[in-house]
Amino acid sequence: MQRVDSAAALRSYYRTLYGVWGAQHWWPARTRFEVIVGAYLTQNTAWTNVERALTNLRGARRLNVRGIRHVPLRQLEKLIRPSGYFRQKAARLKNFIAFLDREYGGSLERLFSQPTSKLREELLALNGVGPETADSILLYAGNHPVFVVDAYTRRILERHNLLPENASYEGIRELFQRALALIVDEKEHAPLELRANLESGVRGVPHPPSPVSTAPRTALTQVYNEMHGLIVGVGKNFCRKSQPQCDGCPLQPFLPDRK
Repeated sequence: MQRVDSAAALRSYYRTLYGVWGAQHWWPARTRFEVIVGAYLTQNTAWTNVERALTNLRGARRLNVRGIRHVPLRQLEKLIRPSGYFRQKAARLKNFIAFLDREYGGSLERLFSQPTSKLREELLALNGVGPETADSILLYAGNHPVFVVDAYTRRILERHNLLPENASYEGIRELFQRALALIVDEKEHAPLELRANLESGVRGVPHPPSPVSTAPRTALTQVYNEMHGLIVGVGKNFCRKSQPQCDGCPLQPFLPDRK
């Protein structure tokens, strides 16, 4: 079997998906802190549940650093209950605020001004923060050039035979970063002509532009941002965990021959 150049394939996936669906405006949020809270709340639950919890926090005027700092723990648990595991998540949000206050005087500006590798290490040391949560905070809230790997990413790559056996999170992240960096270097991230039949109305998982999704960022960070959003669109609409719907998926032409 001919060996597939995984990095080249990922660049083709990006150009195809972005050409078909365009900007996804992910992560939808009004503030960077809202992204951080969402990154915690989305663990082990659907985004629709996260949105309900965020609405509760916003309505209670607690969706800010000061609000989470001063809200009683039991009240915070009640507000974020729709996201599931609410006691655990409430404690973790309080722990993040304690870290922010202790190390950076409660300032997100000081936090995100740190070098990426240093900040990533600090986030991973916090209780309940794994690589996906840390990288979501870095990329979407901090505009650091770190690619986010989620379950959709691994599933799509496995089905397209682009992953070696037992690929680690870090290995997948480094593969994407190496592949997508070349797109920026070659200035290949401009939109392409539509290539797919969009009569179904599927556009990935696009959201209306938000202050966070339209914030200034480097070209590399923007490409990482878009690629992750586009992969989420493939996973939600086509590459489902069970009964994948390959017909109509923009990535269907890239599927390996399954004789």
